[in-house]
Amino acid sequence: MMVYPALYSAPFGPMTLTFDRSGLLTALDLHGHEADAPYPLPECWRQRLDGYFSGRLKSFDCPPSSDGTPFQHRVWQAIAAIPYGCVRTYQDIAREIGSHPRAVGAACGKNPLALVVPCHRVVAKNGLGGFSSGGSRSLAVKRWLLRHEGIILADE
Repeated sequence: MMVYPALYSAPFGPMTLTFDRSGLLTALDLHGHEADAPYPLPECWRQRLDGYFSGRLKSFDCPPSSDGTPFQHRVWQAIAAIPYGCVRTYQDIAREIGSHPRAVGAACGKNPLALVVPCHRVVAKNGLGGFSSGGSRSLAVKRWLLRHEGIILADE
């Protein structure tokens, strides 16, 4: 399958968006390097991301990835329903779909569309929790995204 990675300069650093031949977004990594993303970013995605980072866009209206297991899809759909400026715990999601918080955390870690399927809005019962997107700066990116949406956790 042919893929087309493109770079976007987010306020916390570069992000890589990957598109398939038809222009469908297949992955969004909250870290990126110019050498790994040589294609131009489609204008519609530049506008969406600019809208999100300026506070005008609250939802990306993009379906979860077609990749993943049926369980991961249930988790990603539950995450996609979390409104802008709100958080849910891993336990909240687990109860909603009839699972366990650790399994929810593992599915969050496999989410290929970070930000679009806002796994940064899923937190631990007593704090920030984990975050696999963003590379070595992953938790700093999660904190930035939550603060951007007006969320300040009690442990900060």
